[in-house]
Amino acid sequence: MTTIYLVRHGQASFGASSYDQLSPNGELQAKLLGQYFNQILKEEPYVIAGSMQRHQQTAQLALAECFPEAQLCTQSDWNEFNHQQVFAQYEPRFNQPELLKQDVAKESNPRAYLAKIFEGAIQRWTGGEYHHEYEESWPHFKQRVENALSSLCQELEKTKPRYAIVFTSGGVISVVAGKILALSPEKTFALNWAITNTSLTTLRLVGNQPQLLSLNEHHFIKAEQPQLLTWI
Repeated sequence: MTTIYLVRHGQASFGASSYDQLSPNGELQAKLLGQYFNQILKEEPYVIAGSMQRHQQTAQLALAECFPEAQLCTQSDWNEFNHQQVFAQYEPRFNQPELLKQDVAKESNPRAYLAKIFEGAIQRWTGGEYHHEYEESWPHFKQRVENALSSLCQELEKTKPRYAIVFTSGGVISVVAGKILALSPEKTFALNWAITNTSLTTLRLVGNQPQLLSLNEHHFIKAEQPQLLTWI
């Protein structure tokens, strides 16, 4: 029976011209994750990562701490949706990421303010009226992720490794959990907002069907270096 670990990437560069790179904090998170994998995994895992830079960096830094010889398979179907476009379609001035960062910094409760923006932007993206305005609509993103999960489960049913690790993003992990639990888009993205950087969401493969064992495990960070905890 295969255990699948879905890993959200380490903290990326929020508000920078390129979000898609790990921050120094994100690099430390990835290394701590790799040290945790070194403790809990008893043999080399099957490893997949999305093609985004933050996925690749997280995977490489984590694997260097536990299974440096592991082969990393890159699959773009595990990539995140274009969150910057989703924000910009909701509020055009956010087409410049630094403006969103400036607005968040001005707030007395930055996380609550960003959560409100995120909720509004996601509602617009998933609502159905504006699908044509996005490079990748919500239905296409959801189907892409579900296809990636189905393909992975079929592959693992054949090869039967003890462990598999997928380095991906919070939106992807939320869609996987939402698929298994039959959640609405609203409840799916409520999960997304809570998923911690480099947290683990764990699935068990029964035949070729995934079962959700845990969501958003981050105790290994909280116990060792709680100052590294981030959600953005």
